[in-house]
Amino acid sequence: MLLLLMGIWWLYKFIRRRKEMKLKQKFFKRNGREIKKTKLFTLEELEKATDNFSKNRILGQGGQGMVYKGMLAKGRIVAIKKSVLVDESKVGEFINEVVILSQIKHRNVVELLGCCLETEVPLLVYEFIPNGNLFQQINDPNEEFPITWELRLRVAIEASSALSYLHSAASMPIYHRDIKSTNILLDEKYRAKVSDFGTSRSIAIDQTHLTTKVYGTFGYFDPEYFRSSQFTEKSDVYSFGVVLAELLTGQKPILSTNYEENKSLASYFQCAMKENRLFEILDARVLKEGGKEEILRIANLTKRCLKLNGKKRPTMNEVVCELSEIKGLSEDSTMQQNYGEIDFVDGKITNPFEIGSSVFGSLLSNSASF
Repeated sequence: MLLLLMGIWWLYKFIRRRKEMKLKQKFFKRNGREIKKTKLFTLEELEKATDNFSKNRILGQGGQGMVYKGMLAKGRIVAIKKSVLVDESKVGEFINEVVILSQIKHRNVVELLGCCLETEVPLLVYEFIPNGNLFQQINDPNEEFPITWELRLRVAIEASSALSYLHSAASMPIYHRDIKSTNILLDEKYRAKVSDFGTSRSIAIDQTHLTTKVYGTFGYFDPEYFRSSQFTEKSDVYSFGVVLAELLTGQKPILSTNYEENKSLASYFQCAMKENRLFEILDARVLKEGGKEEILRIANLTKRCLKLNGKKRPTMNEVVCELSEIKGLSEDSTMQQNYGEIDFVDGKITNPFEIGSSVFGSLLSNSASF
C-alpha cells in the first residue's frame, strides 16, 4: 500500500510538472511571436529575485500591473512588472510595451532590460528607478531633497525631450498616449525617465492620427481626442501641458472644488490665466525661487499646450526649444545674482573677471548635471 501510494504521488507530480512545462511552452510560443531582440529571463530567475513576488517587494501598482523590486543573481537591482489581471488585452499591452521599448534608446526613457514569456501575461524587467515618480515628489515632497524651481524646469525639459524624440526622431513616430506625472520617474540623480508604454502606438511616417477607442487618465486626456476618437501627437502635448500645470501650481490634475467647471486642473489653470490670477495659484516654492519672466513664459507655454484646438498647440519639439530658452534665462539671472552678491568685498569693488571665472565654472559644473 505504501509503495502504491508513493507511486501514485510520484505519477501525480510527474503529470503536474509535465502540464506546467507544456503550459510554459505554450505561453512562450504565443508571447514570443513579436519579441525578437529582447533578453529573456526564466520564471525561476524572477521568482528568486523577488522572493516569490513577496508583498514586501511591492514598489507600486499601475494601470497595467504590480511592480516589484528584485535583485538578479549578479546583484543588479531591477523593477519587475507583473499583470494583476489575466486577460487577452493585458497580454497585448505587455507585448506592445516590449515591442515599443525595443525600438527606443533615449536617456530619458526607462530602459527595458528584458522579459519572461513563461507566464500567461509576460513579466517585464526594467532598470530600477529609486526616487519614485513626479506626482509623489510634487504632492509629498522629500524634505531632504525638495523639488526646487531649478529641478522642476530640468524635469520638464528632460520629459519633453523624450516625447519629442518619440514623435519625431524614433525610427517610426510613437504616440505615448498616457502621459501623466505618475509616468515620469526620477532616478538617483533626479533625472526624468518616461515610463509605461503599454498603450503606446507606432505609426507610419505619413500618418497624422490614430482612430481608437478613447483611452487615458481622467484629468490628462485631450478633449479633442475625447470628442473625435482621433489621437494625434498634439494629444500627448495636451497631457504634457497638464504636467506643466502641476509643476507650476503644485496641484493634482483633478481638484477638490465646489465649482463644476474647475474640477480639472487644466480648466482651473486656463481660467486663472484668463483672469490674470496666475500668481495667486502658483506653488509657494515656485513663487519664491522662480523669476517672474521665467514663470510667465512657462505659464504661457502651458496655456498653449492646453488649447482645445489641437492645431493651435505647439509640437513637442517646440516645447523643448521654449523650455531650453527659459532655462538659459534662468541661468543668466542666477549668474547676475551671483555677481551682485560678490561685487563688493569689504566696501571695495572686486575684479569681476577674476570672480566671474569661478562663478561661471561653478555654473557650468551645475548645468553639466542637467
